[in-house]
Amino acid sequence: MPTHIKIFVSIATLIVGTVFYYFETDYGQAHVAIVGAVLSVFMVLAMWIFPEAGDRAKK
Repeated sequence: MPTHIKIFVSIATLIVGTVFYYFETDYGQAHVAIVGAVLSVFMVLAMWIFPEAGDRAKK
């Protein structure tokens, strides 16, 4: 995946995770908010750390 697309997806994921965290803590579900925040950070880190699955025969 090209870097500029990874950056866009990362920013969008972190924004959605932040909004989710805000609304869940506002409604009193702190445990759910923490799980959502950790999950969104993990998704971004996993996208940057782990390589994409692809066809090895083409290389």
